Amino acid sequence: MNQNRNTAMHLTYSAIIAAMYVVLTLPFASFAFGPIQFRIAESLCILPFFTPAAIPGLAIGCLFANFMGGAVIWDVIFGTLATLIGAVISYKLRSNKWLVCIPPILANAIIIPFVLKYAYGVDELVPYMMLTVGIGEVLSVGILGNLLLNALVPFRSRLFPATANEAA
Repeated sequence: MNQNRNTAMHLTYSAIIAAMYVVLTLPFASFAFGPIQFRIAESLCILPFFTPAAIPGLAIGCLFANFMGGAVIWDVIFGTLATLIGAVISYKLRSNKWLVCIPPILANAIIIPFVLKYAYGVDELVPYMMLTVGIGEVLSVGILGNLLLNALVPFRSRLFPATANEAA
């Protein structure tokens, strides 16, 4: 019975995180897509610090946001992959809350410029787009995400009870 409850909670958390990612991306599509992008939803990429349910939640949220936002198939695939890679590595680094934001920043700054170049034909140089995408990620994950992380830490045991005893 307890295992079924944990599975249900994991799926529920994943679904909520995916829905939040979509809701925080689509209304702001004008600056959430493109060579210079800032996704408020990327601040959620710190959630693997609290729960492994954030890994599929972030990936599925990114998949739906990109698909519903009109992204080309390569962006849907590789954008989701960048988010998944960042979430998995963030979860592995959860013992140090200051390192959790680094994997999503790097994964997106490295992968997304190639998507922009080859899927959308953006004329900018890849290193330039690595810089612009990276700056957007630093702002959304590094700054907003860390603000969110520090705001959630005091409520960790209430918001994420199954993982309250993991690294703090």
